[in-house]
Amino acid sequence: MAALMWRPCGSQQQWTRLVGCASVRNIRVRSLRTNGRKLHAASTNLAVKVRPLYVLLGTGGGYAGYKQYESYKDSRLEKLGIEIPPKLAQTWEVALYKTVPTRLLSRAWGRLNQVELPTWLRKPVYSLYIWTFGVNMKEAAVEDLHQYRNLSEFFRRKLKPQARPVCDSHSVISPSDGKILHFGRVKNCEVEQVKGVTYSLESFLGPQTWTENQLQKTSFQDQLVTQDGNELYHCVIYLAPGDYHCFHSPTDWNVHHRRHFPGSLMSVNPGVAKWIKELFCYNERVVLTGGWKHGFFSLTAVGATNVGSIQIYFDRDLQTNSPRYSKGSYNDLSYITNNNQDGIVMRKGDQLGEFNLGSTIVLIFEAPKDFNFNLKPGQKIHFGEAVGSL
Repeated sequence: MAALMWRPCGSQQQWTRLVGCASVRNIRVRSLRTNGRKLHAASTNLAVKVRPLYVLLGTGGGYAGYKQYESYKDSRLEKLGIEIPPKLAQTWEVALYKTVPTRLLSRAWGRLNQVELPTWLRKPVYSLYIWTFGVNMKEAAVEDLHQYRNLSEFFRRKLKPQARPVCDSHSVISPSDGKILHFGRVKNCEVEQVKGVTYSLESFLGPQTWTENQLQKTSFQDQLVTQDGNELYHCVIYLAPGDYHCFHSPTDWNVHHRRHFPGSLMSVNPGVAKWIKELFCYNERVVLTGGWKHGFFSLTAVGATNVGSIQIYFDRDLQTNSPRYSKGSYNDLSYITNNNQDGIVMRKGDQLGEFNLGSTIVLIFEAPKDFNFNLKPGQKIHFGEAVGSL
């Protein structure tokens, strides 16, 4: 206000200078106010963009840390011999997990695995994998790491013929290397993927359409049992990333039918198998059904994260984790034709198929009531070792 007052003793030049200074001050004030509003708006927009990310990362990290802590506590209690009841995932947790594009990520992982590595890089990369997952390369048919052009070839490495002798004294052998998650009789049309966590037998295998003479039986489990006095048994084998990834025929049998379920590719790690009920029913899988000397026999290869590729050697038409197949459906193929009534004849120990990384094999078969498993829960098993016999 003082700058706008008239001073009679001052000259015209002073008056002009005072008015000019006032104008400059007013311009600066307006400029500062405008810039302040812009700065405030910019900071507000930045806060809107950044805060959800921080919240997401903080929440996700905290939740993951909490789950790890819970797993650590459970493992400590199990070591003390205290049985821990399963803590199943809530519906929203399973739904959230399903939103992760595991099929797309697995296809990307598959393509990455097929990229040829420079010779100088192969040994460091494979050595790190061997150290991380405890791979025994002395059993491999090719021990020289430089001979594996890419990760896919290394994952699918073959073994020396003498590395896995096939047990002749038992009727059912392990089709693969792995860890025994569960085994026993099938009860009430449900199968245990791990102790205390079950899944529906019918949801896992799908509708019984491969035979026509069992329709008078009401129970799905009874429909699979073809001989009086027999029971239905199951065995679940988990293949870790460091295991031998091929699988073989577990017995002498004839494969009559193949059913492919395109599905999710969630992890089948034992920790996840304890957490998600019917995990194996959600995931992509290939169900081979047929018969052996005691009746019904089936082997199912279950896919998992980064294991979208399941290969069956005698079935060149099978394509897993393909975008053309939608989840929630299945497609069938019969190996019985007019010219081949026996289907695909497999002998115990014959090569059957392979995974690209590691996953799960589920055996479900019919046998007399005196069938005995030669297993312990949680034990490590190799292809060719005994599963059970009469």
